[in-house]
Amino acid sequence: MPQVSALIRLMRPHQWVKNGFVFVGLIFGHAWRDAGLVTSALLAFAAFCLLSSAVYVVNDCIDREQDRHHPEKRRRPLASGAVSMRAALALAAVCLVAGLGLAFAASRAPWLFVLYLLLQVLYNAGAKHIVVLDVFIIAAGFMLRILAGTVGIGIPPTHWLLLCGLMLTLFLGFAKRRAELEVLVDDSAIHRRVLEHYSRNLLDQFIGISATGTVVSYALYTVSAETIALHGTRWLVATVPFVLYGLLRYLYLLHRQGGGGDPAREVLTDPHLLGALAGWALLVVALLAF
Repeated sequence: MPQVSALIRLMRPHQWVKNGFVFVGLIFGHAWRDAGLVTSALLAFAAFCLLSSAVYVVNDCIDREQDRHHPEKRRRPLASGAVSMRAALALAAVCLVAGLGLAFAASRAPWLFVLYLLLQVLYNAGAKHIVVLDVFIIAAGFMLRILAGTVGIGIPPTHWLLLCGLMLTLFLGFAKRRAELEVLVDDSAIHRRVLEHYSRNLLDQFIGISATGTVVSYALYTVSAETIALHGTRWLVATVPFVLYGLLRYLYLLHRQGGGGDPAREVLTDPHLLGALAGWALLVVALLAF
């Protein structure tokens, strides 16, 4: 049982919340009543969970020696020795084959999942060491999730949906880099090489730009004539306070509570973020459904 528990932790199931971007198209495309589309979205979600877990496992295999010197990452199953390399690679292979199998069986655009894997290869091959580009590649992975839940299941994506998704994921990516800078004890600490090219002030500017872009693009989306005609309501603007509160709460956690390093964990553990997300989702569904 300890071995099974360690293998599950190695897959990082708490990170699967990021794959929730797959369902955005169902909500804003008014497709949640279509059982076929819902099933397709669920399969796309499962495929991304398996593929992202395969990537996490491979990354941990590559970084295990470096992780052993990190104050938090040394507790990971591979770095701590709880899981062997052989078991980890076998798990990664199973997740990869199962994820691609689901993608090719259920998606209209399986190339999106292949492109996601190629992006991860590019990232780990050296792009993760290139300042700014590293975060854009992370954001691109989220954009592929949105496309898999729209184009991949037969729902046309809107430019607003893609714009809001891009700005939000850039915000989370730069906030993550800002949090990583905070855990560096001294210049000799083992850390991401790209952090040498970032500074707190620079990242604060990037975070401010992307946070502003997120709020403004989403607010403009809610009041645009195209949105009102599509959804049949002028009141989607009432969801803006939830988005704004969530972003400001995240900034508070980042700057005052030592958070921001793991967006998925923050969303799942902070009651304010959970409340903002739940309030936003419930109000959006209520407005669009009724």
